[in-house]
Amino acid sequence: MQIGRFFRRVIRAVVPPLAFLSIAGYFGWNATQGDHGMQAYQQQLGLLEQAKQARTDAQAEQNAWKRRVNGLRENTLDTDILDERARAMLNMANRNDVVVPYDRRDPLF
Repeated sequence: MQIGRFFRRVIRAVVPPLAFLSIAGYFGWNATQGDHGMQAYQQQLGLLEQAKQARTDAQAEQNAWKRRVNGLRENTLDTDILDERARAMLNMANRNDVVVPYDRRDPLF
């Protein structure tokens, strides 16, 4: 009889704290390693930085294309420059033209 009472007393003394510690350990583990934990948060911050950089690159490319398209509008198109570029692209020159060589890395416009 004494042994049964002893086991019940031990079980009542050990099981509730053990259950609490296991639940606390579970939540602690998920707070650091889980889907919404600290490591996942750091990964999301990295992805956010990549997305911001991609957005900045896309906006820069869009601005470059807008500048190029605006340069082709009728009121901004200079016929002399257009003729010069057409001759340069077709590798044709007039006798009276002055040809200035340039390096391949130099921008043409």
